[in-house]
Amino acid sequence: MTRRWLVTGCSSGLGRALAAAAAEAGDTVAATARKPVALAELRQRHGGRILPLTLDVRDADGCARAVATAVDRLGGLDVLVNNAGNGVFGAVEEVGDEELRDQLETLVVGPWRLARLVLPVLRAQGSGHILNVSSLAGRMSFPGLAAYTTGKHALEGMTQALAEEAAPFGIRVAALEPAGYATGYGTSLMDAADRSPVYRDATEPMRGQLRTMAESELVGRPEDFAREVLRIVAADGPLPVRIPVGVGSVDYVEASVRAAVAELAAVRALADPVT
Repeated sequence: MTRRWLVTGCSSGLGRALAAAAAEAGDTVAATARKPVALAELRQRHGGRILPLTLDVRDADGCARAVATAVDRLGGLDVLVNNAGNGVFGAVEEVGDEELRDQLETLVVGPWRLARLVLPVLRAQGSGHILNVSSLAGRMSFPGLAAYTTGKHALEGMTQALAEEAAPFGIRVAALEPAGYATGYGTSLMDAADRSPVYRDATEPMRGQLRTMAESELVGRPEDFAREVLRIVAADGPLPVRIPVGVGSVDYVEASVRAAVAELAAVRALADPVT
């Protein structure tokens, strides 16, 4: 069975690898990026299986055009992958209102908008997938990534609600939670404009890890992520709403669950009356 995809954020990293893998599998992909030149090599390599589209997910009109064009040119859609992302690095006190709004526009509002635009198409055919690329940061948080983790937590909340709403129509919805992958994300992070030395000790170790992610031998390759997504889409039956993906991802989730249990125990102890 061939599928028709709309994948955002295909200029590099996970999105680019996924678009290439889907095309190589015989599917057709509407691949988006903010700068069309970034998609030229992808189109050249895979020809008519790649439909390059210019899209900034923060642009409402652009989202509507991208979905309409993809549906028209591909003859419909089967899979939406909300992958486009960006990041601002800074502690809560350091991140300004506009920086936070921009982060949430990309990580939450854009995916919500695209899902809303695609849902009527998927409902009409009684099938399809909406996959929101979250992160392990959708379950936990890290110093210096307060705005990013806020966006991913919100994205997962939307995904959980949408999964229940869309299931009666044959639409499968999940949040993918990648562990570390060798992408340029860590070096593309923008520092908050109002960084302060006060938080340096708390945030710089995380910044250092992110900067070296692309060269690390301890994390997965984008191609590994792409293979996992193709496997998930091809799986029969209902999907887990949150799916950890990548090296060590399940271990991180287990650690998060243990921390939640320990927190619950602390809450119970706090709530118990003094005897």
